[in-house]
Amino acid sequence: MISLRDFTAARVALGRAGDSIPTQALLDFRLAHARARDTVKAPLDTVSLCSEMTARGWNVTMLRTEAKTREEYLRRPDRGRKLDIESIQKVAEARGQCPPAVVVADGLSSVAVHRHALPVLERIVHDLEPARIWIVQQGRVAVGDHIGELLDAGLSVVILGERPGLSTPDSLGVYLTWKPCLKRTDAERNCVSNIHSLGLSYDEAAHKLRFLINESRRRKLSGVELKESAGRLLG
Repeated sequence: MISLRDFTAARVALGRAGDSIPTQALLDFRLAHARARDTVKAPLDTVSLCSEMTARGWNVTMLRTEAKTREEYLRRPDRGRKLDIESIQKVAEARGQCPPAVVVADGLSSVAVHRHALPVLERIVHDLEPARIWIVQQGRVAVGDHIGELLDAGLSVVILGERPGLSTPDSLGVYLTWKPCLKRTDAERNCVSNIHSLGLSYDEAAHKLRFLINESRRRKLSGVELKESAGRLLG
Protein backbone atom coordinates (compact mmCIF):
# COMPACT_ATOMS: atom_id res chain seq x y z
CA MET A 1 0.00 0.00 0.00
CA ILE A 2 1.39 3.40 -1.00
CA SER A 3 1.70 5.93 1.80
CA LEU A 4 2.15 9.69 1.59
CA ARG A 5 5.17 9.24 3.86
CA ASP A 6 6.94 7.40 1.02
CA PHE A 7 7.21 10.70 -0.86
CA THR A 8 8.21 13.23 1.79
CA ALA A 9 10.34 13.68 4.89
CA ALA A 10 7.65 15.97 6.33
CA ARG A 11 5.83 14.84 9.45
CA VAL A 12 2.60 13.57 7.91
CA ALA A 13 0.46 10.49 8.59
CA LEU A 14 2.15 9.86 11.93
CA GLY A 15 -0.79 8.05 13.45
CA ARG A 16 -2.39 8.56 16.85
CA ALA A 17 -2.02 7.38 20.40
CA GLY A 18 -5.12 8.53 22.23
CA ASP A 19 -5.33 12.31 21.90
CA SER A 20 -1.69 12.67 20.85
CA ILE A 21 0.80 11.30 18.36
CA PRO A 22 2.69 8.04 19.02
CA THR A 23 5.54 8.22 21.55
CA GLN A 24 8.26 7.49 18.99
CA ALA A 25 7.02 10.27 16.70
CA LEU A 26 7.00 12.69 19.65
CA LEU A 27 10.55 11.72 20.64
CA ASP A 28 11.71 12.12 17.03
CA PHE A 29 10.16 15.58 16.94
CA ARG A 30 11.89 16.64 20.15
CA LEU A 31 15.23 15.32 18.88
CA ALA A 32 14.86 17.20 15.60
CA HIS A 33 13.96 20.38 17.47
CA ALA A 34 17.02 20.02 19.72
CA ARG A 35 19.29 19.47 16.70
CA ALA A 36 17.89 22.57 15.02
CA ARG A 37 18.53 24.68 18.13
CA ASP A 38 22.08 23.33 18.44
CA THR A 39 22.75 23.99 14.76
CA VAL A 40 21.75 27.65 14.99
CA LYS A 41 24.21 28.21 17.83
CA ALA A 42 27.11 26.15 16.46
CA PRO A 43 30.15 28.28 15.44
CA LEU A 44 31.77 28.13 12.03
CA ASP A 45 35.21 26.48 12.06
CA THR A 46 36.88 29.05 9.82
CA VAL A 47 40.35 27.58 10.31
CA SER A 48 39.50 24.16 8.88
CA LEU A 49 37.35 25.70 6.14
CA CYS A 50 40.14 28.05 5.12
CA SER A 51 42.64 25.17 5.16
CA GLU A 52 40.47 23.04 2.87
CA MET A 53 40.01 25.89 0.41
CA THR A 54 43.69 26.77 0.40
CA ALA A 55 44.51 23.13 -0.32
CA ARG A 56 42.44 23.48 -3.50
CA GLY A 57 44.54 26.44 -4.60
CA TRP A 58 41.93 29.08 -3.80
CA ASN A 59 42.90 32.48 -2.39
CA VAL A 60 40.94 32.95 0.83
CA THR A 61 40.45 35.88 3.22
CA MET A 62 38.55 35.68 6.50
CA LEU A 63 36.22 38.50 7.55
CA ARG A 64 33.86 39.32 10.40
CA THR A 65 30.64 41.29 10.64
CA GLU A 66 29.58 43.83 13.25
CA ALA A 67 28.05 40.98 15.27
CA LYS A 68 30.80 40.13 17.77
CA THR A 69 29.16 37.03 19.28
CA ARG A 70 26.71 34.37 18.12
CA GLU A 71 24.15 35.65 20.60
CA GLU A 72 24.43 39.15 19.19
CA TYR A 73 24.18 37.77 15.67
CA LEU A 74 20.90 36.01 16.48
CA ARG A 75 19.40 38.97 18.33
CA ARG A 76 20.60 41.68 15.94
CA PRO A 77 20.22 40.54 12.31
CA ASP A 78 21.26 44.00 11.09
CA ARG A 79 24.76 43.55 12.50
CA GLY A 80 25.25 40.37 10.47
CA ARG A 81 24.69 42.31 7.25
CA LYS A 82 27.68 44.65 7.52
CA LEU A 83 31.40 44.06 8.00
CA ASP A 84 33.35 45.38 10.96
CA ILE A 85 35.97 48.11 10.46
CA GLU A 86 38.95 45.78 10.10
CA SER A 87 37.17 43.65 7.51
CA ILE A 88 36.06 46.71 5.55
CA GLN A 89 39.71 47.72 5.22
CA LYS A 90 40.69 44.24 3.98
CA VAL A 91 38.02 44.25 1.28
CA ALA A 92 38.62 47.88 0.25
CA GLU A 93 42.26 47.05 -0.47
CA ALA A 94 41.12 44.52 -3.09
CA ARG A 95 38.68 46.87 -4.83
CA GLY A 96 38.55 46.27 -8.56
CA GLN A 97 40.88 43.26 -8.35
CA CYS A 98 38.53 40.33 -7.93
CA PRO A 99 34.99 40.56 -9.21
CA PRO A 100 32.71 38.70 -8.77
CA ALA A 101 32.39 38.70 -4.99
CA VAL A 102 32.26 35.07 -3.83
CA VAL A 103 31.28 34.83 -0.17
CA VAL A 104 30.94 31.85 2.17
CA ALA A 105 29.15 32.70 5.42
CA ASP A 106 27.84 30.67 8.32
CA GLY A 107 24.27 31.96 8.14
CA LEU A 108 22.03 30.00 10.49
CA SER A 109 23.67 26.61 9.93
CA SER A 110 27.43 26.28 10.03
CA VAL A 111 26.83 22.52 9.75
CA ALA A 112 25.45 23.04 6.24
CA VAL A 113 28.50 25.08 5.27
CA HIS A 114 30.95 22.45 6.50
CA ARG A 115 29.09 19.62 4.77
CA HIS A 116 28.08 21.17 1.46
CA ALA A 117 29.80 24.47 0.63
CA LEU A 118 33.00 22.98 -0.81
CA PRO A 119 31.30 20.45 -3.13
CA VAL A 120 29.05 23.20 -4.49
CA LEU A 121 31.94 25.64 -4.93
CA GLU A 122 34.04 23.03 -6.73
CA ARG A 123 31.31 22.71 -9.35
CA ILE A 124 30.84 26.44 -10.05
CA VAL A 125 34.18 28.05 -9.22
CA HIS A 126 35.35 27.88 -12.85
CA ASP A 127 32.20 29.70 -13.97
CA LEU A 128 33.00 32.50 -11.53
CA GLU A 129 36.82 32.56 -11.69
CA PRO A 130 37.15 34.59 -8.48
CA ALA A 131 40.58 35.88 -7.52
CA ARG A 132 39.53 35.51 -3.89
CA ILE A 133 36.90 33.82 -1.73
CA TRP A 134 35.70 35.67 1.35
CA ILE A 135 34.81 33.61 4.44
CA VAL A 136 32.56 35.61 6.77
CA GLN A 137 31.86 34.81 10.41
CA GLN A 138 28.42 35.80 11.73
CA GLY A 139 27.29 36.67 8.21
CA ARG A 140 23.83 36.96 6.70
CA VAL A 141 22.84 37.05 3.03
CA ALA A 142 23.08 40.83 2.71
CA VAL A 143 26.73 40.89 3.79
CA GLY A 144 27.42 40.02 0.16
CA ASP A 145 25.94 43.41 -0.78
CA HIS A 146 28.40 45.18 1.52
CA ILE A 147 31.37 43.21 0.18
CA GLY A 148 30.23 43.60 -3.42
CA GLU A 149 29.85 47.37 -3.06
CA LEU A 150 33.32 47.70 -1.53
CA LEU A 151 34.81 45.64 -4.38
CA ASP A 152 32.71 47.31 -7.09
CA ALA A 153 31.80 43.78 -8.16
CA GLY A 154 29.50 43.02 -11.05
CA LEU A 155 28.00 40.01 -9.29
CA SER A 156 27.97 38.58 -5.78
CA VAL A 157 27.50 34.90 -4.92
CA VAL A 158 26.78 34.20 -1.26
CA ILE A 159 26.87 30.61 0.00
CA LEU A 160 25.53 30.08 3.50
CA GLY A 161 23.64 27.79 5.83
CA GLU A 162 19.88 28.18 5.83
CA ARG A 163 17.62 28.29 8.86
CA PRO A 164 17.44 24.67 10.10
CA GLY A 165 14.07 22.98 9.96
CA LEU A 166 12.68 19.92 11.67
CA SER A 167 13.41 17.72 8.66
CA THR A 168 17.01 18.73 8.11
CA PRO A 169 19.49 20.94 10.00
CA ASP A 170 22.04 21.20 7.17
CA SER A 171 20.35 22.87 4.20
CA LEU A 172 22.60 25.14 2.13
CA GLY A 173 21.51 28.15 0.08
CA VAL A 174 23.28 30.14 -2.65
CA TYR A 175 22.23 33.75 -3.38
CA LEU A 176 23.12 35.72 -6.52
CA THR A 177 22.89 39.50 -6.79
CA TRP A 178 23.74 41.62 -9.81
CA LYS A 179 25.65 44.84 -9.01
CA PRO A 180 25.51 44.26 -5.24
CA CYS A 181 25.25 47.30 -3.00
CA LEU A 182 23.80 48.15 0.39
CA LYS A 183 20.52 49.41 -1.05
CA ARG A 184 19.65 46.04 -2.63
CA THR A 185 16.53 44.21 -1.44
CA ASP A 186 15.75 40.50 -1.34
CA ALA A 187 13.56 40.97 -4.43
CA GLU A 188 16.71 41.87 -6.37
CA ARG A 189 18.51 38.57 -5.80
CA ASN A 190 18.04 34.95 -6.85
CA CYS A 191 18.34 31.93 -4.59
CA VAL A 192 19.04 28.24 -5.13
CA SER A 193 18.17 26.59 -1.83
CA ASN A 194 17.53 23.26 -0.12
CA ILE A 195 20.94 21.84 -1.07
CA HIS A 196 21.61 18.78 1.11
CA SER A 197 21.65 14.99 0.96
CA LEU A 198 17.85 14.64 0.96
CA GLY A 199 17.19 17.77 -1.12
CA LEU A 200 18.78 19.32 -4.19
CA SER A 201 21.96 17.49 -5.22
CA TYR A 202 25.27 19.26 -5.82
CA ASP A 203 25.10 18.66 -9.57
CA GLU A 204 21.50 19.88 -9.82
CA ALA A 205 22.33 22.98 -7.78
CA ALA A 206 25.39 23.73 -9.94
CA HIS A 207 23.28 23.30 -13.09
CA LYS A 208 20.77 25.90 -11.88
CA LEU A 209 23.49 28.23 -10.64
CA ARG A 210 25.38 28.19 -13.95
CA PHE A 211 22.18 29.16 -15.74
CA LEU A 212 21.50 32.02 -13.34
CA ILE A 213 25.10 33.27 -13.41
CA ASN A 214 25.21 33.31 -17.20
CA GLU A 215 21.77 34.90 -17.57
CA SER A 216 22.50 37.50 -14.89
CA ARG A 217 25.64 38.56 -16.73
CA ARG A 218 23.92 38.54 -20.12
CA ARG A 219 20.84 40.49 -19.02
CA LYS A 220 22.64 42.55 -16.33
CA LEU A 221 20.03 41.94 -13.65
CA SER A 222 18.95 39.55 -10.94
CA GLY A 223 15.90 38.97 -8.76
CA VAL A 224 12.25 38.67 -9.69
CA GLU A 225 12.93 39.67 -13.29
CA LEU A 226 15.31 36.75 -13.75
CA LYS A 227 13.49 33.42 -13.76
CA GLU A 228 15.35 30.13 -13.29
CA SER A 229 14.45 27.99 -16.32
CA ALA A 230 17.55 25.85 -16.72
CA GLY A 231 15.53 22.73 -17.38
CA ARG A 232 16.37 19.26 -16.13
CA LEU A 233 19.95 18.11 -15.71
CA LEU A 234 20.61 15.36 -18.24
CA GLY A 235 22.97 12.44 -17.72
